[in-house]
Amino acid sequence: MKMQNRVYGVVGIKSIMSNWNADFSGRPKTTSNSDIFGSDKAFKYPIKRMWDIEGEKVLYIKSYKIDKVKVDKQTVDKLQPRDLKERYEYIFKKELNDSTPSREVLSNLFQAIDVMNFGATFAESKQNISITGAVQVGQGFNKYQESNIETQDILSPYRNPSEKKEDATASSLGTKIVTDEAHYFYSFSVNPDNYSDYLDLEIDGFEGYTVEAYEKFKKGCLIAATAFNTNSKSGCENEFALFIECKKGSQLYLSNLDQYVEFEKRDGRNTIILCDLEKLLRSKLEEIEKIEVYFNQLQTDVDTCGLPCTIKDLY
Repeated sequence: MKMQNRVYGVVGIKSIMSNWNADFSGRPKTTSNSDIFGSDKAFKYPIKRMWDIEGEKVLYIKSYKIDKVKVDKQTVDKLQPRDLKERYEYIFKKELNDSTPSREVLSNLFQAIDVMNFGATFAESKQNISITGAVQVGQGFNKYQESNIETQDILSPYRNPSEKKEDATASSLGTKIVTDEAHYFYSFSVNPDNYSDYLDLEIDGFEGYTVEAYEKFKKGCLIAATAFNTNSKSGCENEFALFIECKKGSQLYLSNLDQYVEFEKRDGRNTIILCDLEKLLRSKLEEIEKIEVYFNQLQTDVDTCGLPCTIKDLY
C-alpha cells in the first residue's frame, strides 16, 4: 500500500565504552570544533545489516565471493568483496549488461529495501540512475557534554613480522579507542513524494514508497543499533525514537528536529528534554496526525513539556 503521509523524527543512540562511528585514525568522529558526531552511514548500516539478516534484498552492503586471482604466477582462490554489478546480479539473479533496459533495472532496484528507503546511485553497464531516497537522515551529534574519549592498549598474542628486527620477536600492541559515554541524536524525514517522478514510468511492481517499507525503516530505528553487536559497537544501543506523522495533504514542513532535543543527567538518570520541540509544534498540531515517543523507561526519562504524544516502551 502506498505511503501517503510525510514523517519527521529523531532517533537517539547511546554509546557506553564503545565507538559508534570511528574516523580513519580509529577515534570517534569529531568536527573541527571537537564536537563528537556520527555520520548518516553509521546510522544506516546497522539497519541494512538487520534487513539483510531478516532475508530482505539489500543492495548497498558488503558481501564476499571466492575468486581466482594470480599470485606469483599461480592462480589461487582469494576472498574478495563483490563490486556493485556483481552484488546486483547476486541478489536479483539476473545478468546485467549494456542491453539491459533501464525500466528492468529500476524495477529491480526498487525491490531492494535499502533502495526503497534510502535511494541509490547506480552507474553500471551504461545505466546512469540516481534515486533520491524517500528517507533522508542527517548527521547525529552527541548531546552529552561530559563525554570523554578513552584509549585502551591491547596486547596481541602474535608477533608482528613487519616490525623492526629488534622488535620482531615481541608481541604486537594495538589500541581500542572508545567514548566513556555519548548520546547521539539523528534527525530524519520521510517524504513519499520523492518517488513521484517514477510513477509515470510504468515500472513493473512499483507503486511508490510503501507503508511496508516505512514500517521496516521504523523497526530499524527502534532496534537495529542494539542488534548490531560487534566488538566496537558492543555498548551501542537504541535509547530513543520520535515519530511525527503529518496528516495526508498536510503543508507542514520541518527542519532537522535534533536541534530541538536536549540531553542531560537528572539525579543520575538519562533525561531527554523536548521543551523546544513542544514550542516549535505548538501552533502546528492541526497539521499532525500523531506523535509517538519511544524510549527505554527503565533507564531513561523523557520530559515532553506538554507535547501531546503517545509514550511507548522501546523494547
